[in-house]
Amino acid sequence: MNTATQVQEPSQRTTISPRLAKNYRRNITERIIEFLLMLCALSAVFTTIAIVVILVYESYSFFEHVSVFDFLTDPQWTPLFEDAHYGIMPLVSGTLTISFVALAFAVPVGTIAAIYLSEFASHKTRETVKPILELLAGVPTIAFGYFALLLVTPLLQMVFPDLPTFNMLGPGIVIGIMVVPYIASVSEDAMRAVPMSMREGAYAMGATRFQTAMRVVTPAAISGIVAAYILAISRAIGETMVVAIAAGQQPNLTFNPMDSAATITAYIVQVAMGDLPHGSIGYQSIFAAGLVLMLMTLFFNVLGHFTRKKFREAY
Repeated sequence: MNTATQVQEPSQRTTISPRLAKNYRRNITERIIEFLLMLCALSAVFTTIAIVVILVYESYSFFEHVSVFDFLTDPQWTPLFEDAHYGIMPLVSGTLTISFVALAFAVPVGTIAAIYLSEFASHKTRETVKPILELLAGVPTIAFGYFALLLVTPLLQMVFPDLPTFNMLGPGIVIGIMVVPYIASVSEDAMRAVPMSMREGAYAMGATRFQTAMRVVTPAAISGIVAAYILAISRAIGETMVVAIAAGQQPNLTFNPMDSAATITAYIVQVAMGDLPHGSIGYQSIFAAGLVLMLMTLFFNVLGHFTRKKFREAY
């Protein structure tokens, strides 16, 4: 009996059905793929955390020499001059003014384009126009910068003769052109996701296509439309080359788009490409400016999140 048991035990341990072996290998493969996907997801989180840590660390060294009160209230920003001033408000005013000009152009144009593509355009027109819009988003921003400086600004000077060569109006309009594809594409996708039954119900009640588009489809897709606006705001605030080329490099505390000004991103490019030594107060100022830019973007994203949540609950 002992001999028989010893003969049977190895056979029992090594016998595995092909189906179980296949399931075991599949589970191992899925676990590996799941782990790799988790690493890819965490890489974005770790990158964001690393950026925040670097900005905060370098900004802390800056604020050891400059008080936060002066940083937020001083109306002059001249960190590279002998008589240095470190008031961030001139850069903030330039950034906000250009961003608002861009959004004033892009939001209505992008939204109207999205409504047309979603509700009125034929299939052939939609398949032709939408790729062209998305292709516009791939044009290098430096080309848009010279487009603003050499074409848009001279055209504006025909209407406003006193408009200086470097101003915030021209770059703002061009940045608006740049972000139109983001608003139009994302908003159109949100509108196309609205169930057809809602449109058919509106038609059954006697609504026209325009009334259905404005009073049924657009409110139902408002969450995605707001998300498109948030993306456009972030894109406009973070734009660098257009404002560096066409808006000027002189920080001015003004909200008049007819004036020249500098933005946070343009100043960061100006200093980062200079010869300032690492660790100097002038070099550290770009991290303080970058921290302000990050907080501005975060504020608009949080505001957009709550707005989107409110409209989603309403509809």
